[in-house]
Amino acid sequence: MKEKNTNIHESGEDYLEKILMLQEMHTIVRSVDLAEEFNFSRAAISKAVKILKSNGYIEVGEKGELILTEAGKAKAEETLKKHRTITDFFILLGIDKTIAEKDACRIEHIIHPETFKKIKELYNKLNDDKK
Repeated sequence: MKEKNTNIHESGEDYLEKILMLQEMHTIVRSVDLAEEFNFSRAAISKAVKILKSNGYIEVGEKGELILTEAGKAKAEETLKKHRTITDFFILLGIDKTIAEKDACRIEHIIHPETFKKIKELYNKLNDDKK
């Protein structure tokens, strides 16, 4: 049996994160929803879906809905947590929300776990002190 590639590129993390976010709002997510969100062609989304599916991150339901597997959901939640924490941390530092969001979206993919842990600790401390 061929072993699945569990490495995921930045764009794959973005897709998983977006699927999770859309599921929180709409429950059912289809490829067309991703195409609209990212402003990409359906062909590009179809290719990404195929890769995510072959790597075990998503399944496609009978009606074409995208379903996160356990591995996909875990990766999506991890990425989204990083995104939200880093964004909120930057906003707490006084950075404009639009800039904070944009920077967090880049950083969430490359940040070392130890660095993220320390940012999260400092954010929590600063946020608690603010209350």
